[in-house]
Amino acid sequence: QVQLVESGGGLVQTGGSLSLSCAASGRTFSGYTMGWFRQAPGKEREFVVAISWSGSTTYYADSMKGRVTISRDNTKNMVYLQMNSPKPEDTAVYYCAAYIGTARTMGQRSAVDYWGKGTLVTVSS
Repeated sequence: QVQLVESGGGLVQTGGSLSLSCAASGRTFSGYTMGWFRQAPGKEREFVVAISWSGSTTYYADSMKGRVTISRDNTKNMVYLQMNSPKPEDTAVYYCAAYIGTARTMGQRSAVDYWGKGTLVTVSS
């Protein structure tokens, strides 16, 4: 089992910056691809970005390229998401996810082995 706990959500101003963190515990964290998904009100959950266990490979949703950055620190069992200039349409519950396969597969197939409970981000205009 891998337990994931997100933090950093809340109210963010349009044009500001958004930083989320995910703390992992349980099984060997470094063996898992980690990613972020989000679910806006009334919409399906969607993939945002993923990073390989080594941190050398990332995979972005097309709509997120140039807008978000993912990073991880395997020594601290942490994953981070940084979003620049968030917009009201970025309002969503953001979920941290872990997957034993590749970042590309996580992104293309929304393949996830473990989910966090999510953290709500509200972007105000």
